[in-house]
Formats: sequence, structure tokens, C-alpha cells
Amino acid sequence: MRDFVSSRARDIPPSGIRKFFDLLLSMEDVITLGVGEPDFNTPWTVSEAGIYAIEQGHTSYTSNKGLLLLRQLISRDIGKRFGVDYDPEGEILVTSGVSEGLDIALRAIIDPGDEVLVAQPCYVAYAPCATLAGGVSVPVPCDERHHFRLQPDILMERITNKSKALVMNFPNNPTGAVMQKSHLKEIGDIVIDHDLLLISDEVYSALTYEGSHTAIASLEGLRERTITLNGFSKAYSMTGWRVGYLCAPPSLCEAALKIHQYVMLCAPIMAQMAAIEALRNGEEDKNRMVREYLLRRNLFVEGLNRIGLPCHTPEGAFYAFPSVEKTGLDDITFAERLLAEQHVAVVPGSVFGGAGAGYLRCAYAVSREHLIEALKRMEAFIHGL
Repeated sequence: MRDFVSSRARDIPPSGIRKFFDLLLSMEDVITLGVGEPDFNTPWTVSEAGIYAIEQGHTSYTSNKGLLLLRQLISRDIGKRFGVDYDPEGEILVTSGVSEGLDIALRAIIDPGDEVLVAQPCYVAYAPCATLAGGVSVPVPCDERHHFRLQPDILMERITNKSKALVMNFPNNPTGAVMQKSHLKEIGDIVIDHDLLLISDEVYSALTYEGSHTAIASLEGLRERTITLNGFSKAYSMTGWRVGYLCAPPSLCEAALKIHQYVMLCAPIMAQMAAIEALRNGEEDKNRMVREYLLRRNLFVEGLNRIGLPCHTPEGAFYAFPSVEKTGLDDITFAERLLAEQHVAVVPGSVFGGAGAGYLRCAYAVSREHLIEALKRMEAFIHGL
């Protein structure tokens, strides 16, 4: 019998994060700093809105675009926070998480052979989604010398006549790097000069600790060539609700909608109604969680530097990205041995692309008590090398 698996499906690697955490299933007393998920419960009023929706019989499909009220509130929120106006009727699409938004955005723009520039280190789905869309992923490395920010000269080196889009994510997963307005302006000028499309994943925008987040679509000349992705998972601790959104000019939003309506139909109505409550009354809970993440960041990053794992200070998201170079181990070996010997789970940086090799992603979205204990175990591991 012939092999029915497509070459694209065969060639893309399995998620390095999930593959690594299969090792956890048979272990006890593990402190997990690996999964990019808040440890907070969804704010109760938000959960209650979802429960109430079910109790009231709101269990049907919505418009493919999502509930109009939700889109209107998203439009108002983006306008208030970032100064970008999007028409809720034709420029905002509610998706089943930001991951779906990324997938349909790439499939809406990519023709076979188009090159997609991807700022790395990056979320593990970017390159595989570009491949599945028929494109060719081209990594653009961001290194620690530049605080893991995307550099104009390095981007220029990777652009060819086949380049069609740039995918970037700031605040960044896994490094916690943030691009300031001046940095974004430099990248935006290149995007315009080379007639590229920009896909900007800004799901961590609310988790910006120094200054305020700048939406790249707010910069002159970039709104019409930007697809912005965002959602509720990180800021409101709603990972399992699966509600994200895509904002783009009408032609791009319509193209993404065509794909969305065939593969997903709509995000769950009860989750959309919970998201409505988050935008209406969730600001205080969101700010409370962000303040706690900042305290955890300061505690954990100081601890990593103290025990001999040099770590830059992340300006956003909830990840620390320390180097293991001084230990003499590569990142994969370090992570595997740390888990086996001290029961602390982290993710090897190389999972996030070649630019992440030699680093670890440590999510500080766990309690301060767990972070303190993790640091003790990591220090004992390093001393035992």
C-alpha cells in the first residue's frame, strides 16, 4: 500500500515543546517552567459570563466573523490602547485562538514558493504554518547582543525577490524581548521599501513592563500592509477558551475569512461571550496579574544570574531566556538532565529555532514559591556538574 501521508505533513517536525513534555508524564514532584500558560484561573466574572451563556442556551453558531458586539469592543479596545482604528464590520475577525489566526493569515497570502521571513527565536508554529501554506520559511536571527530585537541590517540580508511577508512577535516568546517604537519604525521602513506584508503577533502586548506597547500598524504607512494578531489567552488567563482575533485591511480580512469559514466556522459562542465580559470588566484583573508577573520576573531573573545562568531582563511576556553556555552543556542536554536529576522542566531554546540554541525558555507564570524552589534545584544541578 502506498504512503498516503503528504510530503508537507511528513517533513514538518513535531512540536518540540510537546515532544519534550512527554517526558513529564511518568514523573512526580516536577516544577514546570515550560508551558506558556498563566497559573491564574480565568477571572471569575469572565468564567461566569461563559457559564451564564450556556445556561441561557447560547450554544449555537455565531457569524463566521464572530459576535458583532465582541468585534465592536475589540475595535474600541485597540483604538484606546494603540491608536489604531479598525472597522468591526470588515476589518476584524474573531478566531479560535491566535494560532488559528496565524494559520489562516499565512494561507490567505502565500502562493507556492513565496518566502516568509520569520524573526527567531520564535513560537514553534510559525515556520511549520508557513510550510503548510506552501511557503518557504526564512529565519531572521535576533541575538542577545541586541537584546533579541530584530535588527534592520540582518533583515535586509535575508530579503530576496521571493520574499512576501515578515512574521514577528513582540513582546517575544521565548525571549521576552520588546521592540520600542524607534526600532519598529526602522523595520517598518524596510517592509515598505521592499513591498512586504507584515504579520505581527501581539498576543503578549498587555504584558509589557517598561513603557507601553506600540502596535506596528499604528505607524505611518503600515496599517494597510499589516495583519495584527491578538487574543485573550495570556492577558486574561483564558488559554483554554480559545478566543483570538485578526485585524487587517478589508481585502486581507476577507481572504482570511474565506479560509476560516471552511475550517473553523466560528469560535465557540460561550467563549466569545466570556471575552466580551473580559473587555467590559476585566481590566483590574488583567492589571493585577501583570503586576504579579513583574514581581516574579524580578525575583527569577535575579536568581538565574546569581546561580550562574546569565539572563537578560525580559521587558515583556512571562519568559526568562538564560544562557547555558558557561555550564559546558548544550541546551537540550541541560534541559533533559535538569528534568531527570532535579525534576525541573524547562524548554531547550533550540526548539524555537537555531537562534535559540544555547538558551533555555523558563516560564515564570508560576507562583513565587515554585520559582524559589526551582532556583534551588537548578543551583544544585549546576553545582553538581
